[in-house]
Order: sequence, then C-alpha cells, then structure tokens
Amino acid sequence: MTDYYLDASALVKRYAPETGSNWVVGITDPMAGNTIILSEITLAEVAAALSAKQRAPQGLTLEERDRALGRFLQDCGESFVLLQVDRQVIDQAVELTQAHRLRGYDAVQLATALLANGDLVEQGHPPLVFVASDDDLLAAARAVGLLVDNPLNHPP
Repeated sequence: MTDYYLDASALVKRYAPETGSNWVVGITDPMAGNTIILSEITLAEVAAALSAKQRAPQGLTLEERDRALGRFLQDCGESFVLLQVDRQVIDQAVELTQAHRLRGYDAVQLATALLANGDLVEQGHPPLVFVASDDDLLAAARAVGLLVDNPLNHPP
C-alpha cells in the first residue's frame, strides 16, 4: 500500500483516456489498497479539464463529460482523501513560486503535498509519491525532496 498525492494533470487521466490512463486507473483503484490524496483545488481543476476536453474538436461528448465528472465527484466523496487549502498552504505556495518555475495552482498543489508528506513521515509512515504530468511541477517536487512519478512514463 502506497500513499499517492495526485495533481490534477495526473488524476484527469482516470476519467478521460490519455497516455498514462491505465497506470492511473490502476493505482487509484480502491482494490489496489493505495491512499489517494488530493488538494481541494483539484475539484475545480479536474472539472475544468473535463470541460475543456468536451469543448475540444473530437473531444468528449457532453454525456461523456457529465458521466466522468459525476464519477470523479463520487470518488472524491467516497475514495479519495481531500486536504483543505488554508493559509499555511498558501504561504508555502508563495515561497515555492519564488524558488521554482511554478504556476499558482501548481504551487498550491505542491505545498499541499509537502505538508501532507510531512504529516505522514512525522507519524512514522513512508513518504508519499507525488504524481503529476507536468515537467516543471515534477522538477520542483523533486527539488524539495518528494518522491515523484509521471503517468506519461507508464504508457499502455
């Protein structure tokens, strides 16, 4: 059993077929026994990504988007651990933007993961694995000492 922190760029692969989707589906399957940790902001990010896929040429149909969003929201309520974004997370995110090449939401994702990892390690658990499909975000996560993985390294 592993604790995974998934950024939206990785998690959306569970709900819309992309390179790396099979791997993400595998690690997030409740039967795999892994803990899937998310930031609250992932709700908005994944919803926006699914809507963008629906608006894209040859993208998801409206029905496919709605079904994927419904499944995602259900998984958030039943299977995933959602962490709040509070002032401590935001302060950490601000610091991360000054030291690394990060967009705002990516910095919040990384700050949330860092705080979650600190709590896990403090409780005697192994460190979490930070999962994203964004090279800048993964480089920053690696630089601050997180274990990382990229679904794009796990093609079907």
